[in-house]
Amino acid sequence: MEIKVIRVTDKGQISLPIRMREILGIKYGDNLLVTQDRDSVVIKKVKKENFHDLLKHSEKLAKKFWGNKEDEIWNEI
Repeated sequence: MEIKVIRVTDKGQISLPIRMREILGIKYGDNLLVTQDRDSVVIKKVKKENFHDLLKHSEKLAKKFWGNKEDEIWNEI
């Protein structure tokens, strides 16, 4: 396990330490999933294909909330 204190820039950016990027195989252009729970932030390396299930679930929820007759009124405005 690697532990390192990092600093947040004035733009809210952080840099992952080189050693951690090497261990995880994180390279330029890789996708990282960031989640927040109370006072913790978790960053996880993911592959684009890992988002397929998340996207599928998101589309299903969007259709549930936005695909109803009450919202059709906005098509007339």
